[in-house]
Amino acid sequence: MPHASDVTEGAVETRGLEPVPDSERKGRVRDLIPTWVAANISVLLLAMGASLVVADKLNFWQALIVAFAAPVISYGLVGFISIAGKRGGAPGMALSRAVFGQRGNLLPGSLIWIARWGWETINAVTGAYALLTVLDICFGIHSNTPLIVVTLVLFVAATFLISGLGINALHVCNKWSTYLFGAFSALVLVYLIADTDWSAVFAKPAGTTASLVAGIGLIAAGGLSWVPSGPDFARYLPRRSSGAGMIGASIGGAGIVVLPMVLMGAVMAVSTPDLAGAADPVSFLGKVLPMWIAVPYLLIALIGMVLINAMSMYSAGFTALTLGIKVPRAWAVSVNAVISVVLGLVLMLAATSFLGSFIAFLSLLAVAFSAWIGVFGADMLRGRRYDAVALMDTTRTSAYWYRGGFSPAAVGAWLAALITGMLFTRAGTADSAWFSGPFADSWLGRNGLGWVVTILVSAALYAVLPKPKADVSGPDADREPATLPI
Repeated sequence: MPHASDVTEGAVETRGLEPVPDSERKGRVRDLIPTWVAANISVLLLAMGASLVVADKLNFWQALIVAFAAPVISYGLVGFISIAGKRGGAPGMALSRAVFGQRGNLLPGSLIWIARWGWETINAVTGAYALLTVLDICFGIHSNTPLIVVTLVLFVAATFLISGLGINALHVCNKWSTYLFGAFSALVLVYLIADTDWSAVFAKPAGTTASLVAGIGLIAAGGLSWVPSGPDFARYLPRRSSGAGMIGASIGGAGIVVLPMVLMGAVMAVSTPDLAGAADPVSFLGKVLPMWIAVPYLLIALIGMVLINAMSMYSAGFTALTLGIKVPRAWAVSVNAVISVVLGLVLMLAATSFLGSFIAFLSLLAVAFSAWIGVFGADMLRGRRYDAVALMDTTRTSAYWYRGGFSPAAVGAWLAALITGMLFTRAGTADSAWFSGPFADSWLGRNGLGWVVTILVSAALYAVLPKPKADVSGPDADREPATLPI
């Protein structure tokens, strides 16, 4: 076991999956606020806000409802699942072994790891586009294939460096990026208030209720992808930390960014309706904003997108370790870094519609993560205790071996919910869809509620199915009572 100073105070965090002992838990609940602020510093939110107006035909007030409800729902779940991190002191996918079994956890772990490839690719491509836009605005250097390759590699390399350093580096970067991005977002907001034709904004008619509900799901999908990562950033919190405070900090940190960004995108789309259909998600800012605002704003947003990807790769490194990749945590993230470059080049050089591809991906992403969320969340509500020794023991002697390494209840509920959710999901538009389930045209499907169906089915099935018992009588077992863990 590394010495405490080696894992938490050095330049590079060397702790892997092993639970954090109580003596090293020096974190504070309020540290989660800049964490989830940084997780949302992306100009993609502007484009998604624009799509609410252009594609979903929502008006300003409906966009406001979406921008408020989406982070409350998705980051409420992030905060709730984060409670497992302060209870067990381990990353989310390591704690998941206690629920699914040592072998059973490989199934949702693999799917979540693969889904992160797509999320990190989207972020890397957005960051590369931001850098290309700055080069075009400031120096007249137009995008070309060699430049695309260089900018993408530079972005991923910066991401790899920060995520490899670990939790301390992320905390420092998140704090300062929050200040900078907040200041310039306020500047953009003031500019838009002064420059926008508000009569045109408020004259826009309301869209359908189905579009409103689907819009909430669209914006919430990004937050859902962070739910399994919640414990990763909460494992250094003392056990006595307030669960309610963790939920509030998660919602508040995300909402500070999501609410104004989505609304700004919706307002911009009224005067620039082609914003939602732009060839890339960034270059429109050079047209909507004056250069003296657009350039520094893009540079700060670029830093934010590096941090988003660094946080995702940080968690992905833990997921890779749970899948049996035998390398130090700092190098486990290199696998996702390479994949981000390869898939990013495909998306930048071959895809015809970035935003269309992104929205289709979000639909599938939400279902993939929701199946795990339902099972893991229902298990938490049963008062789960985490045994540090059993979590790290991947052999038959582990208390979490269950039946052949699987918990039939957890794996069965997860698989059934995953299939059920896909039946109600359409990834893309009705005319051009990557995937369309047989019930995608039902009321639930039209309202984009496939991910809600997935969570409810997985949680309900897991609650009623007979579950194998684990012997967690060891000295490292978490002995909190079987009540709502907040």
